[in-house]
Amino acid sequence: MGNSENRKFATKLIHFGAEIDKQTGASSVPLYQASTFHQASLDEPPEYDYTRSGNPTRQALEDYIALLEGGVRGFAFASGMAAISGAFMLLSAGDHVICTEDVYGGTYRLLTTILTRMNIETTFVDMTDLDKVKAALQPNTKAIFIETPSNPTLKITDVAAVTAWAKEHELLTMLDNTFMTPYHQRPIELGVDIVLHSATKFLGGHSDVTAGLAVAATDSLGHRLKQIQNGLGTILGVQDSWLLMRGMKTLKARMEAHETSARKLADWLSAHPAVTAVYYPGLPNHPGREIHEKQSLGYGAVVSFDTGSGEKAKQLLSKVKIPLVAVSLGAVESILSYPAMMSHAAMPREVRHERGITDGLVRYSVGLEDIEDILEDLDQALRS
Repeated sequence: MGNSENRKFATKLIHFGAEIDKQTGASSVPLYQASTFHQASLDEPPEYDYTRSGNPTRQALEDYIALLEGGVRGFAFASGMAAISGAFMLLSAGDHVICTEDVYGGTYRLLTTILTRMNIETTFVDMTDLDKVKAALQPNTKAIFIETPSNPTLKITDVAAVTAWAKEHELLTMLDNTFMTPYHQRPIELGVDIVLHSATKFLGGHSDVTAGLAVAATDSLGHRLKQIQNGLGTILGVQDSWLLMRGMKTLKARMEAHETSARKLADWLSAHPAVTAVYYPGLPNHPGREIHEKQSLGYGAVVSFDTGSGEKAKQLLSKVKIPLVAVSLGAVESILSYPAMMSHAAMPREVRHERGITDGLVRYSVGLEDIEDILEDLDQALRS
């Protein structure tokens, strides 16, 4: 790889170390569609013995995400939730977690219905306020889970401020970087211990693969995460590892195009009479904009907005022609989601409302269609 560490991000996306097969010179990583590997000598343990424990195709992906995030070791899981669950398996019974309050519904469900049975408790706090984070500290607090921008109201956490405080108290910090991707935001550089991704979203980018990624900042954490990945067996398959690498090569080009359109959409929605609120870190009135700009290189492609009522939101969802009305985000096609019944359906209604996830809120993941068509389509749906 030579001096590839010093290369710019766009170059690393294409030249990540496994882009040319060393055996044949092939222009992409081979698919090692094998469950087990011949061991020529029992005296020398081979690099690969069984695909759950390691596979050359998956290894190429794991090294790829570690390079992009600036961590020491990467791990590919069967889904974003498998990666997040794996990271939480670093904790033990009796431990306590501080978590972003308006976190993704799947993470909320894991913490409130599954980990509680393992005697791991969570306090959800408004992480835009560092004092609230500090106030949640208990004698048994072991970890902080950050999502910034949060899903779906795009609240911003000051990552460096939280990690500096966490280090004083020897707390493990984990950050879901799905919305920003390593192109826009590299949390390890801000002191985070483990970065997590639903790679199903922007990293894959084409709505055709389900995957999760984790990156460890240190060798010791990497060793522990490896034990968990191997012990739970929640690995990403070979075909999906290959597909994900294929998607990641165009990440910069896609993110730039997504974001150019998302900025226009956010501005347009802000002036629309049928919209009561718009959430996007790039808007001048976004409360976390200044902090976001300090820790991220861009604003991303997700714009949430409030239509005023559940009835109006459902009407909008039935009238749009361009976006897929679906769960998920981060794809080449625009995706319009209804958090109350989709991503955050696991969250009780009163909890959702407390966190600003109203019945009128919709989340638009801006795709690669022409922005004029996107706006025209939304306008007819909002006015009808």
